[in-house]
Amino acid sequence: MLERLQKYLANAGVASRRKCEEFIQQGLVSVNKVIIRKPGFKINSEKDIVCINNRQLKPRDKKYFIVNKPGGYVCSCSKNDDAPIVTELIPEKKLFPVGRLDKDTEGLIILTNDGDFGQSVIHPSSNLWKEYRVVLDGEITGAELERFRNGIEIDGRLTAPARVSLTGKNGKELAVSIMEGRNRQIRKMFSALGYKIIYLKRTKIGRLNIGNLKPGYYKPVSRDFLWKKIFSE
Repeated sequence: MLERLQKYLANAGVASRRKCEEFIQQGLVSVNKVIIRKPGFKINSEKDIVCINNRQLKPRDKKYFIVNKPGGYVCSCSKNDDAPIVTELIPEKKLFPVGRLDKDTEGLIILTNDGDFGQSVIHPSSNLWKEYRVVLDGEITGAELERFRNGIEIDGRLTAPARVSLTGKNGKELAVSIMEGRNRQIRKMFSALGYKIIYLKRTKIGRLNIGNLKPGYYKPVSRDFLWKKIFSE
C-alpha cells in the first residue's frame, strides 16, 4: 500500500504532518537506507524500511475511544492553562480529539490517533448532524424556534438550517441538531435570541449515541463500529 512519507511518519507518532515534512526536508529521514528530502515521496508501508535519525519506525496501532467529556475539560492535546484536557481522561498516549466541544460543554467526543478518520468526521463535506441537549434560562417561543430552524446571523453570517424541538414541559429544555461546527455556535445562536444556555451536552454524532456512558468515562471501540454508526444511514 503506497502512502506519502510524511503521512506515514505522522501515523507513527513522530509529529504532525507539517513537522514531518520539515524533518524530511532537513534530511533526517531515510527509506531503505536512502535519505529522502521530498515530502511527497511515496512508500510501500508494508515493505519499505523507514528511519528517522537512524531509528526504524513502525506505524502505531490505530486506537478509537468514545468519551463523555465532563464540563471544565478542554478539547486539546496540550495544556495552555490550568484547565485539564480531555486526553487526560484516558491513559493511552498520543491521542487527539476529533472536533471540539467548548470547555463548559459536556458530552460525546471521539479520541483517536487516526488522522485520516478524524479528518473524515470533521470535514464539512461529511454533512453530519450533531445533536445536543440544551437547557435555557427562559422559556422559548414557537416563533423563536422557527427562527432557529431557518438560520440565525452570528459573527456576520447566517447559520445553516438546524433542527430543534422541545423536550420538556416548561419550554426551557430542547434537543438541537446542527451540521456546522462554528466556534460556540449553539451558545451564540441562542444568545442572538436573548437566551443564556444553562446546560449543554452533545449526545450524538450521526447515529453514534453517548448512551449511558457517565461523565469522565470512556469506551474503546473499533473503526468499523464508528464508521457504521457515524456514516451509515
